[in-house]
Amino acid sequence: MVDLNVLLDVAQNRTPFYQDSEEVLARAREGEYEAFLPGHALTAFFYLMAKFADVPTAQTAVDGLLADFGIVGPDKTILTRARGLPMTDFEDCVVAASAEAAGCDHIVTRNVADFVGSPVPALTPTNFLALLPSPDHEGK
Repeated sequence: MVDLNVLLDVAQNRTPFYQDSEEVLARAREGEYEAFLPGHALTAFFYLMAKFADVPTAQTAVDGLLADFGIVGPDKTILTRARGLPMTDFEDCVVAASAEAAGCDHIVTRNVADFVGSPVPALTPTNFLALLPSPDHEGK
């Protein structure tokens, strides 16, 4: 599960986070692993892209995400589960419950501390990439 801040790192070219966040997204797009986004993150992402760029850019970006990533919730079951999680921020609870519902192994976020109590462990983009085989060794 990819958290909104990872998408925004790439879209807004946030240094020093851009490179690892971009690699997480690129490797998912290449099919190296199946990646999901929480459905509510797309609305926030669209709003911010339209505000800081323009509506056509936001539309194109969301279309690309819809083509390349699985989308999970939120529905009543996920929101109810999120309300029961021992975390302080409801939005993070929804991300965690969405990741759990999708069967994700990890949540990739820069805000790992916000996911203490999550049923799915959170990793920074850098730490997530460290778990993956090096792209230089594919096929060897």
